[in-house]
Amino acid sequence: MNRTGTRTRTTRALTASTALALLLLGATACGTASAGDDKHPDHRTFALSGRSLTIVSDDSALEIVSAASNPAGKVEVTRWWQGKVAIGSDPKATWAMHGDRLELRLKCSGVIADCSSKHLIEVPRGVAVTVEDGDGSVRARGFADALSVRTHDGSVHVTDSTGPLTLRSGDGSVHAEVSSREVRATTGDGSVHLELGAVPDLVDSRSGDGSVTVTLPKGGGTKYRVTTKTGDGSVDVSVPQDSTSSHVVTAHTGDGKVTVRNAN
Repeated sequence: MNRTGTRTRTTRALTASTALALLLLGATACGTASAGDDKHPDHRTFALSGRSLTIVSDDSALEIVSAASNPAGKVEVTRWWQGKVAIGSDPKATWAMHGDRLELRLKCSGVIADCSSKHLIEVPRGVAVTVEDGDGSVRARGFADALSVRTHDGSVHVTDSTGPLTLRSGDGSVHAEVSSREVRATTGDGSVHLELGAVPDLVDSRSGDGSVTVTLPKGGGTKYRVTTKTGDGSVDVSVPQDSTSSHVVTAHTGDGKVTVRNAN
């Protein structure tokens, strides 16, 4: 029996395994890539012929602004990204407009892959926007037209808007400080916090696991038709109520506190 040969093969296998383990440990110790470290972001202008825009992203933090200063028919996009792959294909960020569909992609795969991206998308006023983000936070502001946001894993935060809102997260908080008359906000796991600066016609807020807070304008004598539900938590409703009111507020959670109140 050739024990020397056996020992040699075993030593080589252990050396390779140790090297891979150290490489993995080193990648973990270095932390994750941050798009904020990109000091030279890319910028591109896309033509938009219609009055609606769908933004699709698989893995990016998004900031979307409805800007009065943005030229009609033009979508301005700024991109920051960082990426490294130790074992696998080089990372690649792409963007393309297909009709009224803006696709933002980040290809980052391998045994050791570390990538991060964020985009600023500026759209002209008068454009309704739909956002579909796979993994990343979404922030939006300035919308007088319809805005629909859905992210699989990430928070949603909307401010300074008056158009109808539909906000959904599979796993993340949903916050809005707006004057929209119609707001629908849903998350599978996270808090929902809505602050309305104008009397709404409809607020539908739901969380599978997290607190739900709806803050409504103070004064004016408005009464609301309020429906609340929680599987495990307290309920605090302090706004004037009327079961026949045309101003409907729904606040449901599977696990957490429900609060419906007037602004201070």
